[in-house]
Amino acid sequence: MRRHTVEPRPDWQRIVEEQGVVYPLTRHPDGSLKPYWDESAYYSFDLAEIEALEDVVEELHAMCLAAAGHIVEQGRFADLGIADPRIAGAVAESWRRRAELPSVYGRFDLRYDGRGGPAKMLEYNADTPTSLVEAASAQWFWMEDRFPGADQWNSLHERLVDAWKRQAPLLPPGPLHFVHSEADELGEDLMTVAYLRETAEQAGLHTEALSVEAIGWDDIAGRFVDDKLRFIRGCFKLYPWEWLTADEFGPHVLDTLDNGGGTGSTCWIEPAWKMLLSNKALLAVLWELYPDHPNLLPAHLDGPRELAVRGPGYVSKPLLGREGDGVLIHRPGEAPAVRAERCCYQELAELPDFDGNRVVLGAWVVEDEAAGLGIRESSGLVTDEYARFVPHVVR
Repeated sequence: MRRHTVEPRPDWQRIVEEQGVVYPLTRHPDGSLKPYWDESAYYSFDLAEIEALEDVVEELHAMCLAAAGHIVEQGRFADLGIADPRIAGAVAESWRRRAELPSVYGRFDLRYDGRGGPAKMLEYNADTPTSLVEAASAQWFWMEDRFPGADQWNSLHERLVDAWKRQAPLLPPGPLHFVHSEADELGEDLMTVAYLRETAEQAGLHTEALSVEAIGWDDIAGRFVDDKLRFIRGCFKLYPWEWLTADEFGPHVLDTLDNGGGTGSTCWIEPAWKMLLSNKALLAVLWELYPDHPNLLPAHLDGPRELAVRGPGYVSKPLLGREGDGVLIHRPGEAPAVRAERCCYQELAELPDFDGNRVVLGAWVVEDEAAGLGIRESSGLVTDEYARFVPHVVR
């Protein structure tokens, strides 16, 4: 793994916007606009590295599924902050019927420096991962422009189309609705959903676009409807489950949840059982089940334990935080800190430094297979909303 600097393509901003990255710049706290899509640098890997990382990702995914099964079997929903028995029951039923429910994709965040040490799992966003358009599409076209004939860890587009084809029999009749929230000001959610909708259409599915805010409720029929008053039987939502169940219409979501077998009226993608994988409590459960696994970091739910008195320090992460929100770093020697909100306490694994840039690998999974890589750089140790996306090639 190496970092290289390179001259951006002329008119790069227009190019990536036409490819769906309509958010190529980020406004920073000082008011300045800086590239989010940053092609002034790129990373290169050798094939053996990528093959090894693919194996790690698929092993981690299998371990996460085993941990999800453990949570359901042992009824450990309180550890995830799921106190409502209705939600816990819906998640458990979704897990038990998972073979009947469509489930498409997720993204691991990994700490990896290419210097001989194993990749370490930082977290798994298996419900609403973004940065998909730039990983699947824009960086592929960048490679074809700058390094024709090179390769890339990137079979995302083909695998997504194939996944929709395979899972089409699990979908209810009628159009598959693709929804995002109008609160998305940057356009990232909009374009992620639009791209996924495109892959579904290439798989032969009939689709419709809709915003979450435009979803209606038919009191007489007791069903969700779209802006044309058609029943919403199948819906891909880039909207977290914890928001969906807490909204005003959350009780209707649970009342009409199709968990397979035609028991409800709306089939949501990703399914409810993905709440088990996108919760940071998963990190602690994994460490319980697979202690000292080379690709895991020590993690606990009841406090930092030994992490406060030995090792490199620790990180406290809200169970449902995103974009680095609420992540705090605790250095060795500091007084142990247990936060009031529910957190996971994970050993600190400082992101590797490449020429002053802190790097995290976003490794994609489609269905159960490793499918591609996206790289983000940040100036600090927490990958936050000001991180930059940087493309890569495989030598």
